[in-house]
Amino acid sequence: SEAKTPKEETPKGISPVKAKKTPSPADAERRKLRPGSGGEKPPEEPPFTYQLKAVPLKFVKEMKDIVLTEAESVGSSAIFEVLISPSTAITSWMKDGSNIRESPKHKFIADGKDRKLHIIDVQLSDAGEYTCVLRLGNKEKTSTAKLIVEGTP
Repeated sequence: SEAKTPKEETPKGISPVKAKKTPSPADAERRKLRPGSGGEKPPEEPPFTYQLKAVPLKFVKEMKDIVLTEAESVGSSAIFEVLISPSTAITSWMKDGSNIRESPKHKFIADGKDRKLHIIDVQLSDAGEYTCVLRLGNKEKTSTAKLIVEGTP
């Protein structure tokens, strides 16, 4: 009967016995808090690093050269098109190494993974090297093609 007594006394709140019983809920509580407070897994990090690893930054379809004769090009438009992955990457466009701003002359079209540079009313001066710059995080890829406007013989 002696062995029984300590057990019967527990409900009355003898602190040493209580202390031994409490760790599990307290631990669970501590474990619950940890992810948010930046312990084992900071919540913002894994999805991002995971996404970068899982989805390589790439041009699924590169730009192609566009060749127009001056006669047919004047007043018409040229469209450079790329297909990129992932669709969350940011594209910007350059001509001969300098950034193109969107204007009545240059329209940027982004539709999911499909990105286009629309050059409206092509002139001889629009000929040159066009580059699509693809950025995601700290990675960068480029695709380059030429717009060739041939003078008519």
